Amino acid sequence: MRRKTPLYIVGLIAVLLTGCSQQQSQMSYIGAEAAKQTALEAASLSEQEVSSISTDMSTRDGLDYYQVCFEVGNQSYQYDVDALTGVVISAEGAAGISGIQSGQSEPSGPQGPEHSGSGTASLNHQPVGTTAPAAPSSGTDGYIGEEEARRIALEHAGLAENQVTFVSSFLEFDDGHWEYDVEFYTADYVEYDYEIDAYTGAVISFDYDAEYYSPQTGGSSTITTEQAQQLALAQVPGAAESDIRKFKIDTDDGILLYEGKIIYNGMEYKFEIDAYSGTIREWSAEPFAR
Repeated sequence: MRRKTPLYIVGLIAVLLTGCSQQQSQMSYIGAEAAKQTALEAASLSEQEVSSISTDMSTRDGLDYYQVCFEVGNQSYQYDVDALTGVVISAEGAAGISGIQSGQSEPSGPQGPEHSGSGTASLNHQPVGTTAPAAPSSGTDGYIGEEEARRIALEHAGLAENQVTFVSSFLEFDDGHWEYDVEFYTADYVEYDYEIDAYTGAVISFDYDAEYYSPQTGGSSTITTEQAQQLALAQVPGAAESDIRKFKIDTDDGILLYEGKIIYNGMEYKFEIDAYSGTIREWSAEPFAR
C-alpha cells in the first residue's frame, strides 16, 4: 500500500529549502572581478599599469578569500581580499604595500598604510559593514611618520639604530586608532615589539623576549624573591612592592623563574626573571583593563 507524506512534512521541507536559499544569497561572494578592482585600488594602480594579473580563490583558517597577484615592471604584488566582504586582509609588495612609484601619491585608509621592513603588511580584518577611518595625513596635525616611530621605540628601549636589526615597521588600524607596529631584535637575539600612537608618538604597549640567552644551570645559587622583585620594580619608575601582583616561582624547560605582574599608573606589566642570573627573560607592558 502506498504511504502518503503528511502535509506538514512537505511544508517543513519547503521552509528549510527557502532558508538555505536565503542563507546562500546572504553569503554570496563579491566575485573575482570585484576582488581584482579592490586590489588595484588599494595599490593606487589601474589595470593598464600592471601586467600578469591573476585572481585565484583560496581558504585560510576557514576564511575564503581571493588572492590577486600582479606585476609592475620588476615589482610583484599580492593582495588577499575577503571573498564575502571585499576587505583587504593582507598585502605584499616588493616596494611596500602601496607600490608607490615616482609621481604617485600615497593611498590613505586601511588598505594603504605606510610600511617597510619585511615587505608584508598585516591589515586588520574589519567587521562586515564597517570600515576603518582614513589614515592620518602627514603634516603638523598628521601622523608622526615611520622614522619617528622607530626612533621613539629605540629611545624607549635604550638602544641605538646600529645595535638592532629591524624586522618590520608599518602603520595599522587597531582597537579604534592608528598606530605604528615596530619590531626589531638585538645582536644577542632579544626581540622587541612596540605599538606607537601614530598621532602623538606615545608608547601604547611593548614587549621584549630574551629566549635565546644562555641560562645558568646546575647548582648555581639563585637570587632571592626580594631581589627579583626589585629588578622588576626598577623597570617601572614610581612603582612600589604593593603594586606587584601574582608573584611566584616556576620552572620552564628546567629553568627556574620568577613570574609576576605589576599594575601601576594605568598599565599592566608582566615579567619572567631567571632565578639564577637575574636576567629578565620576558617583559610586556599594555594598558590595564579592569
